[in-house]
Amino acid sequence: MAFDIILFGGKGDLSWRKLMPALFQAHRHGALPSDGRILAVSRDETDTLHYQQWLEDKFKQLSWDEDYTEIQFTAFLQCIEYLSLDLTETAHYHRVADWVATGTAESVTLYLATTPQLFTGICEGLAKVGLNHAGVRVVLEKPLGHDLESARAINKAVSGCFAENQIFRIDHYLGKQSVQNLLALRFGNCLFEPLWRREAVQNVQITIAEDLGVEQRGGYYDQSGALRDMVQNHLLQLLCIVAMEPPASDDADAIRDEKLKVLRSLRVYKDHEVNQYVVRGQYREGIIEGVKVPGYLDESGVPNNSNTETYVAIRAEIDNWRWAGVPFFLRTGKRLAKKSAEIVINFKAVPHSIFGMPMQPANNRLVISLQPEDKIELQLFAKISNREQLDSNRLTAVNLDLNFKDAYGNQTIDAYERLLLMVIAGRLDLFVRFDEQQAAWNWVMPILNAWENNTTAPRSYVAGTWGPPAASALVARDNASWAEES
Repeated sequence: MAFDIILFGGKGDLSWRKLMPALFQAHRHGALPSDGRILAVSRDETDTLHYQQWLEDKFKQLSWDEDYTEIQFTAFLQCIEYLSLDLTETAHYHRVADWVATGTAESVTLYLATTPQLFTGICEGLAKVGLNHAGVRVVLEKPLGHDLESARAINKAVSGCFAENQIFRIDHYLGKQSVQNLLALRFGNCLFEPLWRREAVQNVQITIAEDLGVEQRGGYYDQSGALRDMVQNHLLQLLCIVAMEPPASDDADAIRDEKLKVLRSLRVYKDHEVNQYVVRGQYREGIIEGVKVPGYLDESGVPNNSNTETYVAIRAEIDNWRWAGVPFFLRTGKRLAKKSAEIVINFKAVPHSIFGMPMQPANNRLVISLQPEDKIELQLFAKISNREQLDSNRLTAVNLDLNFKDAYGNQTIDAYERLLLMVIAGRLDLFVRFDEQQAAWNWVMPILNAWENNTTAPRSYVAGTWGPPAASALVARDNASWAEES
């Protein structure tokens, strides 16, 4: 199938770090149709040859699980062209339409890897030159707005140019192998569904931790913060996958309808409840892997009186029959102890144990790891077996592991590669519908408003730790502890 992909922001970090490598991986492994074309668009005055040379230099800076050959890279470059364009000049968009007209693409993917402030102008410019017909798909990167009002404004502008089934709002966490296999685990097997409810689950923990700070993005990050940057999108999407009811089919809207029900069932906290159920923090200087790192207020571009949170932990609750009373603990932060993303399902203890006290933790636990490795781990208990304790009834924790890299080798694919291939195929099930996005903002906004009305500074935590002590106290009130503490 002939296709065109046009990357707006073709020289930006997202394009060379994620999008172009993902397309290259698909191309060299034969997943990308051979008659496809890629157009990188940016305001830089350069040509295709110099862009290709620039991209080759950038690729050499990346880490690759599998080395590539010069032949593979040269073949990929044959698909790539470059167009210099001022995205703020609507009259210039005819040049994009002229380029598309030179090919025979059955589908055209417009990837907006730019700041959201440009989304409206780009979409209107493309619509004016006819690049909004049924064969066109537009991909929107986060952040999709700064708050509910701006998110609605962006959606109104984009929806004025494209139909909803043409709009692919991307959340790359939904493309991760482990998230896909969480869906398979729940809805492709009969083992867990009877236990996937309040009668058997003690609590759920969803963590996205970064060991890096804001790096050179201090100015941008200070206008965003952890709640907008990670919770409103990534963490809430993961929560939906965990908590949703079984959809009637794998149809995109069937899946997204069930996710929407979860978001609408989240208990919304009143202003006076926010401090009780939400912890916000900000890192100060510390040591990570033996290297001293600065505090947030000392980062480039960050005001020295900033109250922007670099960490947030939330006790969420879903008010429906399946999950009533089960705490969902969400947390994310920068400069934490290690880079990690995981979902932990802590099951309740057996009602009566005939064995001696097991090793900690005392409950069965299902861990879905998203990074640094894609794997699923089920923690069970088995009787200790050794010559010194023949008469012992004590149990010990043992793990059943599924590591996708070990199981599938190089057949596993990156999240962006999977999502780009799904856009080309026109499949919407791993993308976010606007009513989902709006429901997520509806839940987040009372927290943001409460923080705006309360000028108390975020709780500080030492870089290289797991966040403010108040986050441990948050889960302790439910007689629980974070996974790394148990």
